[in-house]
Amino acid sequence: MKFTAFLKTRGATAAIFMGIFYAVAMLGIFLPGYTAIPGNVDKLPIAIINDDAGKNGAMIAENLQENLPFKEIETDITNKQALKDLEHNDLALVVHIPKTFSENIKKGEASSSIDFTINEAGATVVSSTMNAIVTEINSQLSTQFSQQTAQGVLMNFNVPEKQAAELAEKIEKSYVGNVVTINEIPDGMNHNMLPMFLTMAGYVGAMIGAMQLVGAFRASRGKASKTRLFTYVQMAALLIAVVSSIIAVGVAYLIDKPSGDLFFGIVGQQILNYMVCFNFTAILIFLFGEGGMILNLPILLMQTIANGATITRDMMHAPYEWMSHISPMYYSVQAYFANLFGSISPSPYIWSMALVGAVAMLINMAIVAFLQKPMPVQVSETEVEKKAAEITA
Repeated sequence: MKFTAFLKTRGATAAIFMGIFYAVAMLGIFLPGYTAIPGNVDKLPIAIINDDAGKNGAMIAENLQENLPFKEIETDITNKQALKDLEHNDLALVVHIPKTFSENIKKGEASSSIDFTINEAGATVVSSTMNAIVTEINSQLSTQFSQQTAQGVLMNFNVPEKQAAELAEKIEKSYVGNVVTINEIPDGMNHNMLPMFLTMAGYVGAMIGAMQLVGAFRASRGKASKTRLFTYVQMAALLIAVVSSIIAVGVAYLIDKPSGDLFFGIVGQQILNYMVCFNFTAILIFLFGEGGMILNLPILLMQTIANGATITRDMMHAPYEWMSHISPMYYSVQAYFANLFGSISPSPYIWSMALVGAVAMLINMAIVAFLQKPMPVQVSETEVEKKAAEITA
């Protein structure tokens, strides 16, 4: 057999096709998706709340609105509501200028600070970007107000050494930026990426499981009714979901050591994640057989960007944002962030993920009922002999 003849075999042509297809799909999906960083940072919504009774607060609020690189800046909102929206990741940053800010600045008190609040339990790009921006703002404000305080308190240089030291400290501390981080995530990228890795472990396992179990469904046609075989497929998937989820969460606990109180909740979500992803990916396999697996790959790649672990919906380009609304991965990742690190309930994301799974299962049931041709159920020789024995008896 010549090498050219070998290259024409089904396995070789399939390998060549997949090598080219996967390279084009991965680069064609990842590279455009990540152009949103930092290009779409200006789409992140923030809030600036000025409660200051003096002029300084209004001046700072106006300057921030003019100079910060954000298109959506909420100002007509209370600090309490803004912090609530921040917890739900509806805002990326909350800037609060307190009521006594101008008064404290005049006195040169260290309590003259502005609160910058950031939520870490969300997309990693958002928290890192907000931290960089807040650092720059605080640096500029510190320089500005130190100069103003110096002009107000150092009217001459003939002051005693002790008094000069006190004045110097007063100038240095005339403004102190107060950076508040809610829902802090422990140090280490392994913690930041845990929601995404748990989700992807379930998704990839479910996608491969769908290919294998739907293949078993097709191979078993004629040995049982379509309804029974479909039920067997779902039961087998559930069994795999339970076993694989316990093992996956166990590995996560060995490495990341989340709170023990969360164990059963995380296992439950991982089981749901597997079942939803299984039915989601099984749609194309029920429709197109092994060819459905090829179509599932670019959908998986899109969801690695659309799941919200790295960038938020506000930053995503339109195709990825659309995908996030039907993506099991998006809802799973957000639920894990809320459950592992957040201070809000993961229930809305859990219910959304369950809805995606229910719709996917209904679609699969419809495909099996209306598109899969019925086949006569073959009776095995053992069953024939058993029935014959019953008749004879």
